[in-house]
Amino acid sequence: MTLACPTARRFVARSPLPAPDPLDFVVVGLNHNTAPVEVRERAAVRAGEEDALLSHLSRHAREVMLLATCNRTEVYLAGLTGDPLAAFQGAWGHDLEDHLYSYSGEEAVTHLYRVAAGLDSLVIGETQIQGQVKRAWQAANARGLSGALLNKVAQGALAAGKRVRTETGLSDSVVSVSSAAVELAELALGGLAGRTALIIGAGETAELTLIHLRAAGIEDVIVVNRTAERARQLAAKLGGRVCAAEYLHEALPEADVVIASSAAPHYVLNGEAVAAALAARGDRPMFLIDISVPRILDPNIADVPGAHLLNLDDLTAVVHHNLQGRRAALPQAGAIIREAASDLSRWYLTRAAQLHRTARTLAVASD
Repeated sequence: MTLACPTARRFVARSPLPAPDPLDFVVVGLNHNTAPVEVRERAAVRAGEEDALLSHLSRHAREVMLLATCNRTEVYLAGLTGDPLAAFQGAWGHDLEDHLYSYSGEEAVTHLYRVAAGLDSLVIGETQIQGQVKRAWQAANARGLSGALLNKVAQGALAAGKRVRTETGLSDSVVSVSSAAVELAELALGGLAGRTALIIGAGETAELTLIHLRAAGIEDVIVVNRTAERARQLAAKLGGRVCAAEYLHEALPEADVVIASSAAPHYVLNGEAVAAALAARGDRPMFLIDISVPRILDPNIADVPGAHLLNLDDLTAVVHHNLQGRRAALPQAGAIIREAASDLSRWYLTRAAQLHRTARTLAVASD
């Protein structure tokens, strides 16, 4: 008896799917850990410069986000062509390589997630950075420089930052550069009740500074800003006197504390002006903190007897003191960041594999 042979099956050899490309995302930048303030201000983003910087950077990548704060300047790139360090230095025209860091793939994603959560800030857990990351992403979107990958990463960073703040208690006691500056002034002067403060600037940081000054007991605040209307709005909102920028030198002798948090193309106060103000005060000391980048208080103020000038890098002692009560939250915050970054990498690999399959299907169909 002859057994019928089963129908032979045809096996078509297929090449395996190519491995998905590595996560095409890079960050390059500098911050308070890698560069002192005199270097950071060389890579600051001054008013009116953002379009030119982004135009240069967009020649090196399909997607670009620029994040610039008082303590960092960072560029996030997707679809990069060429050397990210060279692209960064070319944008600002300075040799900054000794102070730059660059991460790619999941490391770059993790870095942005840590930044958005306030874990990479001078003041750990500060909340201002969340809004700054959001505005940087919105600016990239408005210029057509944000695509599928950058959108996904930025959204993930904001979500991870929110999780860290709500689940770990890291930000239960709100801290910021502004609060650290006010605390430093309070320690130096033995209390701020009954003192007069002068704020140079009327933006978000100046508003936070005024809030903390009020909480520290200062009732008399003078607000100085190049745009008088913005100064009036801030003074009306939180209480204070308005001084037009051109009368800064006349108001200066009243100030026990000066906190500068504004942008200007040049120094707005120098040692000569402060020396004259101190003479008018009867040589009572004056405490000045410059939290602007670039700095707007001339470093030569430090040479004036009776003038005590500090900048962002001098806030370290206060920052470390405030961190002691937050250390317990750091392991949980780190776990949230790692989980979120891994989720992003899985999304990218799945998306890349689907794109490869679709491309192969179309290629077979065309044959």
